[in-house]
Amino acid sequence: MGESPAAPHRAIRSFVIRAGRMTAAQARALATLWPRYGIDYAERPLDLRAVFGRAAPVTVEIGFGNGAHLAARAQAEPERDFLGIEVYPPGVGALLVAAGAHAPGNLRIIRHDAVDVFRTMLPPASIDEIQVLFPDPWHKKRHHKRRLIQPEFVDLLATRLVPGGRLHLATDWEPYAEHMLAVLAGCRLLENTVTTGSYAGNPRLRDSTRFERRGARLGHVTRELVWRRIRAALQ
Repeated sequence: MGESPAAPHRAIRSFVIRAGRMTAAQARALATLWPRYGIDYAERPLDLRAVFGRAAPVTVEIGFGNGAHLAARAQAEPERDFLGIEVYPPGVGALLVAAGAHAPGNLRIIRHDAVDVFRTMLPPASIDEIQVLFPDPWHKKRHHKRRLIQPEFVDLLATRLVPGGRLHLATDWEPYAEHMLAVLAGCRLLENTVTTGSYAGNPRLRDSTRFERRGARLGHVTRELVWRRIRAALQ
């Protein structure tokens, strides 16, 4: 059996665009730096080698918030290319401010729904690592359908990973962690990097985020899930 087809577009979105305050620096960065770092959404495959001007491992971070984690990784790992996907203008502006300060040539941004981006812009087996750090858990039961990590979307992400590529999730909301674990376990293209079949503990694959530090002060425990794309084709 070959790879599962690309997931259909979901009418229910995992986010709600809220009015947010944008600083003058963020607005200026959006106006002046978007042509350098931004990629406009289009319903056609993206040539990542052409975008970055080289062949290198690619990491995609979905929902990068204020971009601090992504900016730090892009600066610390010049041998790797980074693509951030975010819908909130202040967050995009904040990452562009950081990009303007450090001028990383290995960073690009798409401001659009990640489901659409993976469905139409990112080709199969083109991504080495996908990170989704602290997505909205949508605490209330009636809102669980809005959670980003759903079987169809995870199946789609798996097809975009190269064999051996890694899907790294993190949350400090235990019920969502349990949901994530169950969803990942149901994807036939992924396998857990942890032999116990549970969470990855604290792999120190990243620096802590501002959101995570705030949660830790409230007593929240972060759970990491690190799964990889299986190397052998399914029959």
